[in-house]
Amino acid sequence: MSKVLRINMEDLSHKWQNVKPAHKTYAGRAFTSTILSEEVDPTCHPLREQNKIVISPGLLAGTLAPSSGRLSVGAKSPLTGGIKEANAGGLTGTRLGNLGVRGIIIEGAPKNSKDWYSILVGKDKCEILKTNQYAGIGLYDLIGKVWKDHPTKPGIIGCGVAGQRLLENAGVFGNNIENSDPGRYAGRGGLGAVFGSKRIVAVISDGKGGSRPEAKDQEKFDEARKTFVKSLNAHAVTGKLKDDKGEPYGGLKNYGTNILLNILSEAGGLPTRGFRSGRFDKAAKISGEAVHDLVDKTKAKFGDKAEGKYAHACHPGCVMACSNIVPYEETGKQHVSPLEYETAWSLGANLGIGILHDVAELNRLCNDIGLDTIEAGNTIAMFMEAGIIPFGDGPKAIALLKKAYDEDSVEGRLVSSGAQTAGKTLGVTRIPSVKGQALPAYDPRPIKGIGVTYATSTMGADHTAGYTIAAEILGIKGKVTDPRDLKKAELSQAFQATTAYIDSTGYCLFIAFCILDDDDGFNAMKTTVDSFLGEDIDVTSYGKDVLKKEREFNKKAGFTEADDRLPEFFKTEPLPPHNVVFDVPDEELDAVFKGF
Repeated sequence: MSKVLRINMEDLSHKWQNVKPAHKTYAGRAFTSTILSEEVDPTCHPLREQNKIVISPGLLAGTLAPSSGRLSVGAKSPLTGGIKEANAGGLTGTRLGNLGVRGIIIEGAPKNSKDWYSILVGKDKCEILKTNQYAGIGLYDLIGKVWKDHPTKPGIIGCGVAGQRLLENAGVFGNNIENSDPGRYAGRGGLGAVFGSKRIVAVISDGKGGSRPEAKDQEKFDEARKTFVKSLNAHAVTGKLKDDKGEPYGGLKNYGTNILLNILSEAGGLPTRGFRSGRFDKAAKISGEAVHDLVDKTKAKFGDKAEGKYAHACHPGCVMACSNIVPYEETGKQHVSPLEYETAWSLGANLGIGILHDVAELNRLCNDIGLDTIEAGNTIAMFMEAGIIPFGDGPKAIALLKKAYDEDSVEGRLVSSGAQTAGKTLGVTRIPSVKGQALPAYDPRPIKGIGVTYATSTMGADHTAGYTIAAEILGIKGKVTDPRDLKKAELSQAFQATTAYIDSTGYCLFIAFCILDDDDGFNAMKTTVDSFLGEDIDVTSYGKDVLKKEREFNKKAGFTEADDRLPEFFKTEPLPPHNVVFDVPDEELDAVFKGF
């Protein structure tokens, strides 16, 4: 039976609790948002004692359901001031699922303490350890030390030096399967700073003695699971590495999420040089195809010593395997893992940087310091907008980001504090953020639906909150929804509700490519959840219930419809090459959650 672990950092105590009957179907985002809505004062300071960190693996984490080991981390966001859930792969979701941990609730904070702690979670056990030796170091060193101290290959999440300094762009890192990189981030919303405010460097999940969770109807679950695997493997986006003729097939396995870079650039929706253009002339040089070619090139040159990889799983049991390991061209050794689309955009096209090595190095620095790459790229862009460093200068961007290691560097602290804080401090008026969180890698002017999601999401500007790109750019069942159509409230609401459901199941959001196209795949996915729980769950109703709680939290925190808007320049500056503006009327934005 699943348990909830409650930790009080004020007196360094813990207790195990049963899952409340009212929460029996909640996990992942549904669990984090429910606990926050019930237990956290929406008006509290996000970096003081009253805020809580909630960690929850998805419902199916630890099972054999394909690509279902995702983890949710929730808190009141220091970046947005509202409710926040950030989602990640890595080892922790699976480890906690195997341990029967539905959630970890961390509350309070040590008083006048200069010590740092780690939480060790095992089978029916918890230890709060003083680990000052883990604080103040890079995260590559940290994960190595943790695995040396705990040789059971545990999952690790927590915060780097940015979070330990309470800076608002601090993400929650996670180790990858090989423990070679801390790059599995629940990155958005500054939640790493909440860890820092609790004086917690790491939560370590030791899976020893754990077991695979059992479904209420295991036979039905197993049958549905096998059907879903077949559907995912057959789809052109989520499918197998090669087809029957030996040619590249599955887009995500071959090119990762960064397959989108060339696609969005061709569509004129790739924000370039601080959202001044929709196309990047060097997109091909930092794309998923470029990484694929680099991996093949280093394999041919260095053989078995080459460490580059595509078709890399972000968590145990992932069949889509969209992660990658980017190698150094000169040695074939690992440079960073993963380089994803959002990161290649934010640290590449968004900054006008078209050299793959420079983008990978910026990515590695973010992973080591503990920063969300989307926010970091937008923050560096504020320094470029202000004329402090030029657009397109990779070495100067790297030098700026390296200042974040220096606790005494004002620029280092500023570059770790998010685009809105940096932009205002530097006198920039074109700041691409909603509710304090910077926009991701899709310009809302030529792609209206994603703009509606950015504006209205409970999470601040967040593409994963309602990924209308699937309909507007890639199409569903062969039909593309017109990205210029202004009527997008219904589309965005549907995607936001379904996303809230998926984020609660433990499934990766990228299953959406398959289940939107394949009814058998959708039904199999739903059956795995229903047979696991032993009851029929309506996808839309479940998702809307989560969204209602999040909207109510934000409303009590002081948010109004005026916060569900994009920055002014998107409405007034036409974006080349299509020369369009974001002209969705406010009435359409307000219609997304009308009645909620």
